[in-house]
Amino acid sequence: MAFFGIILIRYFLIAGGVYWFFYSDMGKPYIKKNLRSLPPKWKSMRHDIKLAILSAVFFSFCAALILSGYDSGLTRLYSSFTQYGLWYIGFSFVAILILQDGYFYIIHRTFHNPLLFKWLHHGHHRSLEPTPWTSFAFDLPEAIFQGFFFIGIVFLIPLHFITLIALLMTMTIWAVVTHLGIDPFPRSLMRDWLSKWLIGPTHHSIHHRKYRVHYGLYFTFWDKLLGTHDPSYEQEFLD
Repeated sequence: MAFFGIILIRYFLIAGGVYWFFYSDMGKPYIKKNLRSLPPKWKSMRHDIKLAILSAVFFSFCAALILSGYDSGLTRLYSSFTQYGLWYIGFSFVAILILQDGYFYIIHRTFHNPLLFKWLHHGHHRSLEPTPWTSFAFDLPEAIFQGFFFIGIVFLIPLHFITLIALLMTMTIWAVVTHLGIDPFPRSLMRDWLSKWLIGPTHHSIHHRKYRVHYGLYFTFWDKLLGTHDPSYEQEFLD
């Protein structure tokens, strides 16, 4: 119950706070491009929130399992900064981001198979144009696959608790940003760096519109390497 409460608070504070800021008059000066063709609908947002709450139930069980495994000495989690050195904390953070991005690409692209989509991923796409609330709106099977990644790594790879927390916060914030429905980043910044290597709200909004492109989580290189990068991305959204 404690983990369930923490996960829900994190979701409502980050997703809700970002939505409140950018979808109110306060955030309008910071919007560089509106990616939506229609204003957000409360019915769609309510659906997303319900799915996120249900997903939080499973994620809380994952967190409890990880902590129980740590207490039993079964995980590779550790708390001493000197056990592997400070360099390993930074290295493992980047390494897990890359590993998670590859894992996410594979399962995400698999979920879009017409035979599986309705059962595994349709709930996330009920909102054709996402908002920050969509960031953790998962059908239960998808939530299970997402949770299994972190369960797997803590039992297989040495991770400092700070690294694990940083990974979870990065995932949360990144998911909210990519589902903004607006793009707050200056065009020059996007064209010169972010759009080439990192997935942002414009990149992911194309996925929600076209379904068959842009399956990555953090980085664009899997889409480029495996042929699912939208060739019109730079021209259509960054010119």
